[in-house]
Amino acid sequence: MKFRVEVNVMPHRSLHDPQGKAVCRNLPNLGITGVEDVRIGKHIQLELEASSEDEARQKAEMSCKKILANPITEYYEFTIHPVS
Repeated sequence: MKFRVEVNVMPHRSLHDPQGKAVCRNLPNLGITGVEDVRIGKHIQLELEASSEDEARQKAEMSCKKILANPITEYYEFTIHPVS
Protein backbone atom coordinates (compact mmCIF):
# COMPACT_ATOMS: atom_id res chain seq x y z
CA MET A 1 0.00 0.00 0.00
CA LYS A 2 1.05 3.57 -0.59
CA PHE A 3 0.79 6.24 2.08
CA ARG A 4 1.34 9.98 2.06
CA VAL A 5 2.87 11.33 5.26
CA GLU A 6 2.58 15.04 6.01
CA VAL A 7 5.22 16.16 8.52
CA ASN A 8 5.35 19.52 10.27
CA VAL A 9 8.61 20.43 12.01
CA MET A 10 8.70 23.51 14.22
CA PRO A 11 11.26 25.06 16.57
CA HIS A 12 10.60 24.39 20.26
CA ARG A 13 8.48 27.18 21.76
CA SER A 14 11.17 27.90 24.32
CA LEU A 15 13.71 28.74 21.60
CA HIS A 16 14.17 32.05 19.83
CA ASP A 17 12.98 31.95 16.20
CA PRO A 18 14.97 34.66 14.36
CA GLN A 19 13.22 34.03 11.01
CA GLY A 20 9.82 34.31 12.63
CA LYS A 21 10.81 37.48 14.48
CA ALA A 22 12.11 39.06 11.24
CA VAL A 23 8.86 38.29 9.42
CA CYS A 24 6.75 39.53 12.32
CA ARG A 25 8.77 42.76 12.53
CA ASN A 26 8.36 43.45 8.80
CA LEU A 27 4.68 42.62 8.29
CA PRO A 28 3.57 46.15 9.26
CA ASN A 29 5.81 47.51 6.48
CA LEU A 30 3.56 45.57 4.09
CA GLY A 31 0.39 46.96 5.63
CA ILE A 32 -0.35 43.77 7.59
CA THR A 33 -1.09 44.68 11.19
CA GLY A 34 -2.25 42.82 14.27
CA VAL A 35 0.13 39.87 13.93
CA GLU A 36 1.65 39.28 17.35
CA ASP A 37 3.93 36.30 16.72
CA VAL A 38 5.31 34.30 13.80
CA ARG A 39 7.02 30.90 14.02
CA ILE A 40 8.65 29.43 10.93
CA GLY A 41 9.12 25.71 10.41
CA LYS A 42 9.14 23.07 7.69
CA HIS A 43 6.37 21.13 5.97
CA ILE A 44 7.52 17.85 4.42
CA GLN A 45 5.55 15.31 2.38
CA LEU A 46 6.71 11.72 2.12
CA GLU A 47 5.14 9.14 -0.14
CA LEU A 48 6.05 5.69 1.05
CA GLU A 49 5.26 2.03 0.55
CA ALA A 50 4.20 0.02 3.61
CA SER A 51 2.13 -3.09 4.28
CA SER A 52 -0.03 -1.30 6.89
CA GLU A 53 -0.69 2.10 8.41
CA ASP A 54 1.20 0.97 11.50
CA GLU A 55 4.30 0.21 9.42
CA ALA A 56 3.92 3.57 7.65
CA ARG A 57 3.74 5.26 11.07
CA GLN A 58 6.94 3.50 12.17
CA LYS A 59 8.75 4.56 9.00
CA ALA A 60 7.54 8.14 9.41
CA GLU A 61 8.60 8.22 13.07
CA MET A 62 12.05 6.88 12.21
CA SER A 63 12.44 9.40 9.37
CA CYS A 64 11.56 12.27 11.69
CA LYS A 65 13.88 11.12 14.45
CA LYS A 66 16.85 10.34 12.21
CA ILE A 67 16.86 13.07 9.56
CA LEU A 68 13.84 15.37 9.29
CA ALA A 69 13.93 17.00 12.74
CA ASN A 70 16.64 17.96 15.19
CA PRO A 71 15.21 16.86 18.58
CA ILE A 72 17.38 19.36 20.43
CA THR A 73 15.83 22.39 18.73
CA GLU A 74 12.68 21.13 17.02
CA TYR A 75 9.55 19.09 17.55
CA TYR A 76 7.49 17.35 14.89
CA GLU A 77 4.06 15.95 14.26
CA PHE A 78 2.72 14.05 11.29
CA THR A 79 -0.43 12.67 9.72
CA ILE A 80 -0.74 9.63 7.48
CA HIS A 81 -3.13 9.28 4.55
CA PRO A 82 -3.62 6.21 2.35
CA VAL A 83 -3.02 6.96 -1.34
CA SER A 84 -5.51 5.38 -3.73
